[in-house]
Amino acid sequence: MPVTRIGDVIQPEVFNDYVIHRSTQKSALIQSGIIENNSEFDQLASGPNTLVNMPFWNDLSGDAETIKDQGDLTAGKITSSSDVARKQGRARMWGANGLSALLSGDDPAGAIADLVASYWNRQDQAMLLATLDGIFKASNMSGKVLDITGETGKDALLDGDSFIDAGQKMGDAKDLLTGVMMHSAAEAYLAKLDLIEYVQVSDQSDRIPVFMNKRVIVDDGMPYDTSDKTGSMYLFGSGAVAKGNGSHPDIMPTETFRNSKSSSGEDFLVNRNIGILHPRGVKWTESSVTNEFPTNTELANGSNWKRVYDPKAIRVVKFKFRTAEAESTTTTTTSA
Repeated sequence: MPVTRIGDVIQPEVFNDYVIHRSTQKSALIQSGIIENNSEFDQLASGPNTLVNMPFWNDLSGDAETIKDQGDLTAGKITSSSDVARKQGRARMWGANGLSALLSGDDPAGAIADLVASYWNRQDQAMLLATLDGIFKASNMSGKVLDITGETGKDALLDGDSFIDAGQKMGDAKDLLTGVMMHSAAEAYLAKLDLIEYVQVSDQSDRIPVFMNKRVIVDDGMPYDTSDKTGSMYLFGSGAVAKGNGSHPDIMPTETFRNSKSSSGEDFLVNRNIGILHPRGVKWTESSVTNEFPTNTELANGSNWKRVYDPKAIRVVKFKFRTAEAESTTTTTTSA
């Protein structure tokens, strides 16, 4: 007899762990190394309060002293600063109507888990894009942005040279950049210029796009205006974003229940996520948040962010460009 109830195939106590495992396997951002997830971040995401302190040591400064026969050296101070991450709390409920086709399959629990994992990966990318939008609106992040959209002619176009200029925003730390996120229209534009290479990875069926030796993450949530052909991309270094999968003793991550009052009966699956998804070195200031957890709109508010790392230590750069030369606004007049 085919399975007809979600509760028959899903064990809530193990389902969420499986979803997290599958999300990690399926996430291009995690597999590329841009997002780093480890047990330390998981522990921070499971701690008390909604703000997570992530202290760090400041770099050493001051000039070295010459060695003398007599006298003491002057002790320099090692100082620390605080990076602050914000916990995120998101939840989603699905009814059996949306999952009914899977409930009679060979492995319905695994199929549902894959769907849920892919869903949360898309949600993470949307949350990350809102966060990046917010941090680059912070007043002290302007030095991490290259905007060539106001240039004239070919100087405004995305190409290998302008991409190198964007990486130069990292100075001598530019070799830390390993990946780039862009809109599919920007990827197609670069592919037409033969600037995108598609590499087959041994353990994956899909080929991986690579631009200027950096892995490409394609997401149509990235800004791109099809009318004036302007867009943005983000250049990332490995470990630029910290991800922690958290838990809370009073919040069940997965629940299933049945509405027996429904005429034919209806099953529901609830999945909840608590965690952190934080760009390292830009602290959350909690300036404008209405409820317990921020929305994507609040994440995109620049007043909620402040850079605390040295700019070179923040492994993200924003690059704004065109994929077509701007049309001239001048008009030609003829005499009567």
